[in-house]
Amino acid sequence: MKILIADDEALARDRLAALVGECGAGYEVVGVVANGHEVLQRCATVPVDLVLLDIRMPGMDGIETALELANRPEPPAVVFVTAYGEHALAAFDANAIDYLLKPVRADRLRRALDKAGALSPQQVAVLGDSEAFIGATYRGNPMRIAAADVVFLRADAKYVEVWRPGGMALTEESLRAIEQRLPGVFMRVHRNALVARSRVRGLSKGSGGQLLLELDGSSEQVEVSRRHAADVRRLLRGDS
Repeated sequence: MKILIADDEALARDRLAALVGECGAGYEVVGVVANGHEVLQRCATVPVDLVLLDIRMPGMDGIETALELANRPEPPAVVFVTAYGEHALAAFDANAIDYLLKPVRADRLRRALDKAGALSPQQVAVLGDSEAFIGATYRGNPMRIAAADVVFLRADAKYVEVWRPGGMALTEESLRAIEQRLPGVFMRVHRNALVARSRVRGLSKGSGGQLLLELDGSSEQVEVSRRHAADVRRLLRGDS
């Protein structure tokens, strides 16, 4: 995976590049830049799969840069890296696949890189689409949840539960509608459940013999029906 690092502080760029180097040979830093304009220029001249993007930069900030990248035919994935937690919602509105707070821990960076690596170029393009959100409510308050932030969705009576690392919200949109609207992002594992393909980590057996899916970003386990078990195993093997 070819990675571009953007931060206006040289020490922050160097530290992040060193952390990427610790994550394994599959990750290559192809450039370090200091602002959004340089990100756009570099992405236009060299192949970039992922941008580790600071939010507060002089000139064009990270949010504006990510929105510009999303308009390109084959946009790179974006992970925001910032010291300011209050920008989280704006970051996901800009179609970032993850959001890291400084100082970045190596294990947290590795999880973000794994998530980015699990997405195909087609999935990244879908997540860069302005419709890659799910309208939901949390404690009665309306909100938009970025598709990249969803771990799994589960139908429950009249609503669909939208599970993400920060908790669970509810949406009135059906599983079928979400599956059709965001092709390739979610995978059907049960008649009442979709999971984010990039979050799938393993299978285990429950006390009753049922197959349970282990997902990155949630301690909840999702049951896999026999009908969909083969598809899940192919995904875990890297065949799909």
